[in-house]
This record gives sequence, structure tokens and C-alpha cells, in this order.
Amino acid sequence: MKLLILNGPNLNMLGKREPEIYGKETLEDIKKKCNLEAKKLGISIEFKQSNSESELVTWIQDALNKFDGIVINPAAYTHTSVAILDALKSVQIPTVEIHLSNVFQREEFRHHSYVSLQAKTVISGAGSNGYLLAINAFKLNENIWIKKNGKK
Repeated sequence: MKLLILNGPNLNMLGKREPEIYGKETLEDIKKKCNLEAKKLGISIEFKQSNSESELVTWIQDALNKFDGIVINPAAYTHTSVAILDALKSVQIPTVEIHLSNVFQREEFRHHSYVSLQAKTVISGAGSNGYLLAINAFKLNENIWIKKNGKK
């Protein structure tokens, strides 16, 4: 199984940006944790971050026929990006949406997610462990999400 892990705007500032909300780990720390978890489960991952909506859309489109699943922390684009939603719809790759913080305990505008309209599940508020939960969700649901869809 091969997963694409995408990270949206400002996640490159983790560890510095609002650590009381997002924690003190850097995105590089999270990437290392993901690589260890994926290796343990026999999963290959590619981990990327961009502040550019168009780059995220391009990566999603390029994932077609290359990846079995997408883990995405769309960050602020969660609440605004129809383009990311449309890209996910166009490739029909099983997707797990994650958020470090519990978005439902925050400002009202953060309660809506365009990405959720296409995601198989949403993990919110588990901190960096949300990434590990997402990787495990793919492993646990491989027969339903991937093999059932004719990908394997």
C-alpha cells in the first residue's frame, strides 16, 4: 500500500506557531513518526507540505494511479477550498482528513469542511497522533477502501 500525506498552509510553522493549540512538534518530527509507523505496517508513504492551494491540487491530481490513499491535513484550506474538494472527487482515491486541533472547539468558521464531503473519515483533535491514526485506518480498512474499489 502506498499513501500520499499532504499538509496545507502554515503547517511548516509547527513548533513555532501557536504551540498551545498545535503543540511543540515540528512537521519534520511528525514526518519521522509517520515514516516509523508506516514502516512498521509495511506501508510506503510520501510526505509533502505546501502553502499553495494550486500545488496541493496538482499533487492530488498526480496521485491518480500512483497512490492507494491520501491523508490530508488541509489546514486553513479545509474551510475554503472547493478546488481541493474537486481534485479529491476527480481522482476518487480514498482519503482521510486530519486536524491537529479539535476544530469543533474552535471558531465557528472552522466547523465546516469542504474536504469532509469526500473523506472516508475525519480525525480531529488527536494532535500529531492523528497522522498515525490515519495511517492505521488505511491498514485496517484496506479490504474495504482499497481492494473493494478495484485498486488491488
